[in-house]
Amino acid sequence: MSEPLPITCKTVNSVALANIRKFAVAEPNHKYRQLRLLTLLFLFLGNTALADDSAQHYRIPAQSLNNALMQFAADANLKLLFSDAKVSDLNAKPLDGILTPKQALEQLLQGSGYTYRFIDEHTVTLEKARTPPASQLNSSDPITLPKVSVVGNTINDVKDPYNEDYLLPNATSGTKTDTPIMETPLNVQVISKQVLKDQQVIRLDQALNNVSGVTTISGNDSGNGDAWFLRGFQTNTLFRNGFRMDNFNGFANSQQFANVESVEVLKGPAAILYGRVEPGGMVNIVTKQPKATPYYSLTQQFGSYDLFRTSIDATSPLTKDDTLLYRMNASFQSNNTFRDQIKNEDVFLAPIMKWNISPRTQATLEMEYQHQNTNFDYQVLPFANNKLQNLPPNRNLNERNPLEIEEIFAGLNWSHQFNDDWAIKHQVNFKRRDQNLPKIVTVGFINLDNRQADRTVSATHINNDTIATILDLTGHFKTGFLDHTLLLGGDYYRADFLQKSLDMDYGNDPVTVSSINIDNPIHPGQPDLNPHIRSSFKQNVDNYGLYLQDQIKLPYNVHVMGGFRYQYIHQVTQSGDANGIFTIADYNPPTTADAVTPRVGLLWQAQKWLTLYSNYAENFGANPFGVAFGGLDPSGNPLPGKALPPTSAQQWEIGSKAEFFDGRLRATLAYYDLTKQNVATTDYIAGHECNGGGPLSCTVAVGAVRSKGPELDIQGEILPGWNVIATYANQDVRVTKSNDLQGAAVVGNRLQLTPRNISSVWTTYEAQNGELKGLKIGGGVKLIDSVLDGLNQFKSPGYALVGLLAGYSFNVGKSKVTAQFNIDNLLDKSYIFNAVPISDANYSAVTFSTPRTFMGSINIQY
Repeated sequence: MSEPLPITCKTVNSVALANIRKFAVAEPNHKYRQLRLLTLLFLFLGNTALADDSAQHYRIPAQSLNNALMQFAADANLKLLFSDAKVSDLNAKPLDGILTPKQALEQLLQGSGYTYRFIDEHTVTLEKARTPPASQLNSSDPITLPKVSVVGNTINDVKDPYNEDYLLPNATSGTKTDTPIMETPLNVQVISKQVLKDQQVIRLDQALNNVSGVTTISGNDSGNGDAWFLRGFQTNTLFRNGFRMDNFNGFANSQQFANVESVEVLKGPAAILYGRVEPGGMVNIVTKQPKATPYYSLTQQFGSYDLFRTSIDATSPLTKDDTLLYRMNASFQSNNTFRDQIKNEDVFLAPIMKWNISPRTQATLEMEYQHQNTNFDYQVLPFANNKLQNLPPNRNLNERNPLEIEEIFAGLNWSHQFNDDWAIKHQVNFKRRDQNLPKIVTVGFINLDNRQADRTVSATHINNDTIATILDLTGHFKTGFLDHTLLLGGDYYRADFLQKSLDMDYGNDPVTVSSINIDNPIHPGQPDLNPHIRSSFKQNVDNYGLYLQDQIKLPYNVHVMGGFRYQYIHQVTQSGDANGIFTIADYNPPTTADAVTPRVGLLWQAQKWLTLYSNYAENFGANPFGVAFGGLDPSGNPLPGKALPPTSAQQWEIGSKAEFFDGRLRATLAYYDLTKQNVATTDYIAGHECNGGGPLSCTVAVGAVRSKGPELDIQGEILPGWNVIATYANQDVRVTKSNDLQGAAVVGNRLQLTPRNISSVWTTYEAQNGELKGLKIGGGVKLIDSVLDGLNQFKSPGYALVGLLAGYSFNVGKSKVTAQFNIDNLLDKSYIFNAVPISDANYSAVTFSTPRTFMGSINIQY
């Protein structure tokens, strides 16, 4: 006989019990009180006894099997014995009809691999379907329940594809131990998959609008990638399930969302667990994993500028015993943009296979492939007398510059649970990004007298490889009255960056190949020239790390977190000549550095709904942003650029977290004070060019920059069906120390492209019953304050963007169908932001806001 599943969920007729208690107290006459009590008890017990045979109307929506069983037990007045761990990855189909409890159970468990057995007329247990029929089992057989917990409130499975929660209880980014956010002395925000669905997110910058203190420089829809700022500091590093993916040319990859489960944002330094990370924080993409219950989804999106996007999601067991599971996510996207000469086509595939070797051992093999054909878009406006001159935002003064991006990811991870307290996890990951611009024509100088833009032609090939291995050992134990969660780990990252700069000339400088009228552009097309390698640049970084973290739970709901990391970095920066021969010059030797970085946190959960916390953390790592000007040789020729010195940072933070409405809504209020040394900023000195680049291709390390201010994040459900996200950050980011290098920022200046105030609100409401059930409406606004360039001489004005949502969900047979329509930039406002003037070229690099756009979608889930 199969062993019953070991966790007990108890439900009773709470209304009947309440009446019994009421009459027991209210009836003054002892004789009549006994009679009434006996009558009520008889009715209560009789009502329970009929639970096994009487039919009733069950209305249970499609959701995780765990939640469906909880709802069924409550409706049927049954005691149900089952393991929520065993069914956590299973889903239940919708149940709607007048059924007996046996019939309802059979439908809920259909295809799950489990069956049921009545131990007595009030108690049911779940068993593997391969056991003999219930009629052949002896109900007197012993039942082993090694671990018993009483479950009263329904807790939604966050990995359930049908889960519609805006608020998720746990996050892994802050501690790597899946700790409840209310027990984590860090500021961690999670953007759930339902938020991504409601906002029809297809770019990372759209998702990050839901987190305070985060701004982005977006490539719009041109595929040029994004860079984002957290607490004022720019990062080009993206994490995928804890694996760091570097990109050394300043812009991160264009993340596809077909396989994204959620997006986690950890505020502040995270070097203790992840090594070289910008101190403002980190962005971690959590991907979808295989499920034991078959699930299939097809989404078709269509929108402005000929956008056409199809995505699929399919998961199911490959074997009858659920030892092999698979999941396949894929998408195809084709679109134009509001900019002339720009078109995008993107193919994305993400297969994953999970092998449940034993109940305690799993191994997962996953891959991603993305191929993007798009066009490089260098957005500029004429600039003179410290003023921008207006041109239509769609006007492109470049040519249709082909840009091809290919990304390949492969990962293998396995885990083993030694016992209930100790587990080990190992990851091996590889990511390659190949970016090819075979021939690009961009603006080099604008003559405002004759209204002509001179264009130069060049080419670039960039290859970026990252390989890593990560090993974590996690344990739970006690020392006296202290509960410990210990994490001991180590990692190795190798990041290789290779850039070949090419020009269509026979000398050392790019040549002007054509001119175009900025008021009436007539595009002559690409020149008939062949590229020649002018210079090469490569950087190889080895990162070794060992870390230890202990999370200690003390009496009176006090939590202490402490740990440290030892980090060793070896970085080689080499420049090559036209023949691709690399040398290490005496003035640019390899960089070797190491450091120990600590992190401590203190948290007091004063009430179940209220947490107060503080933390201190340090950061250390190689400087990822470009190179500094190397100077000139005796003949006046530019020397290869130099690597920037390592960075370091320190942060204090205090904050509080509060949950309302039975944990459905959470608010986080924090104040931080963060200082970073050797911040990379743009070198504005005329004539400074690095490794084959043009103006603004060099960087300079500022002495120190301080960022401080309050942050507020609110997310969750206010009333059934009414969800909200609200954020606000006031960040004061200024240069506090200059290294006196030519072109460095001035003490007291604000850091470039960092707004002082950022806020957003997004809310939706879905009707829960009645004729309008399934109808959802919503909307929001994002407000960004003005920003300054690196010299604090030019201000880009702030802006506000308004969005709306309308959708409707309904069931067709066993499928759930959702139709949705979104509008972005509802007021069709035109904004120019992130301006970086290049005075000696009479133009400024800018980012144009996308005009009003529409997106519709049809989603079918089965």
